[in-house]
Amino acid sequence: MKMTQTLPAGSQSLTNDEHITNKERLSYGASDFACNIANGMVGTYLMYYYTDVFGLAAGAIGTLFFIARIVDAISGPTWGIMIDRTHTRWGKSRPFFLWFSIPYAIFFILAFSSVPLGPLGKLVWAYVTYIAIDILYLGINIPITSMLPSLTANPQERVRFSTVRQVLATTGATLISIMVLPAVSLLGQGNDKKGFLITAILVAILTAFLLLLTFKNTRERVHPRHQEKLSLKESARALKGNWPWMIISLMYFFFWIGMQTKLQVTVYFFKYNMHNADLASFMLGLQALSLVVIVFTPFLTRHFGKKGTMVIGLGLCVISQLVLGVGAKMMNVPILAGATILGYFGNGFFAGLLPVMLADTVDYGEWKNGVRAEGLVTSFSGIASNLGMGMGGVVTGFLLSMNGYVANHAQTAQALNAIEMNFVWVPFIGFGIGLILMYFYKFDKMQPQIEADLKARHEAA
Repeated sequence: MKMTQTLPAGSQSLTNDEHITNKERLSYGASDFACNIANGMVGTYLMYYYTDVFGLAAGAIGTLFFIARIVDAISGPTWGIMIDRTHTRWGKSRPFFLWFSIPYAIFFILAFSSVPLGPLGKLVWAYVTYIAIDILYLGINIPITSMLPSLTANPQERVRFSTVRQVLATTGATLISIMVLPAVSLLGQGNDKKGFLITAILVAILTAFLLLLTFKNTRERVHPRHQEKLSLKESARALKGNWPWMIISLMYFFFWIGMQTKLQVTVYFFKYNMHNADLASFMLGLQALSLVVIVFTPFLTRHFGKKGTMVIGLGLCVISQLVLGVGAKMMNVPILAGATILGYFGNGFFAGLLPVMLADTVDYGEWKNGVRAEGLVTSFSGIASNLGMGMGGVVTGFLLSMNGYVANHAQTAQALNAIEMNFVWVPFIGFGIGLILMYFYKFDKMQPQIEADLKARHEAA
């Protein structure tokens, strides 16, 4: 893995968008389609697989998720530093798809392999495979975001790239939500262990193929000529006083605590609280309707700005959880479906804009501190989301364990209340904190001046 080559002759900072084609936009979006089918299966179904198929205790899984988050706190910045110190003929971020897509696919398969071990052996297997896919996932997901500010310097073109990415990401997440349980049933023929393994193999092959396609068909254009290789200390300067980055990272963290608790407990809620596990796939599949919102994101940002559009999205998420709470108490499927649709609309705005806002924090760091560190700055999106997802797993695991959850049995009233808490009120708190944080976000008003200043610096360099 060669990481110290110089950029090709003529490499420079570009501000025009010639040669950007729909093929490139679609190839960039394919990377997040790949990540969402794989990570969607992990985030939504792995905890259920561990407890109800593999035979591990919910409390033990909560501990695993907590320890994995500690690993994330180390591996996330490490990936970012590696990106900032990578200079190859392919760019800084693209090579990571080539290097790590296949290792990720291999460990993904292993994570859903029900090896015939004792209780301790199973737990060790879960630790090794889950932490491995967690680390490798950051190694392919962080470059997706870190590459965006290098694809183009045009803010509206970034929104187009991000919109295509989010449309395909949502499509991937929707398909995996709908198809996993039916695929497990069909391929396993009553054997869930076999069904999960074959499904994981198919998902892993498709994921690796799409990531390699992204590597082949994209191009990094924005290269500050004066900046070749950054030390850790120099990269960290991009974070100094970078308040947009601080706000976005915190918002991402709290949003994903809420979203992850909701996603991973959806199967539990409909299986035990509603006594109809088949509804889980239906409800998760409703996120396809968020594509309607995502397509209109560029239009809304032109009229309301990125901050205003994000506030709308988070506000819808908060309202949806209140309605969801009503539906859960009444056990009313139409109300639950309506609340779920409203929440996915809000999530569409959030997910579509977040990569663009992270790209803005890269520009802000360069403008304020003279350091363009795409890797380290955007790596914290992966860290924040993984920490949030991990803490969501910790909350879910411990709430279920402390309230007497027993897999594949009728649950006590206390356990059912814990499931409902994870499904409704933990997400409500996470989304609400994210909405409050947006009050302090002021970047939109400064962007025209920042963009003009950076263009002048790049041309002078």
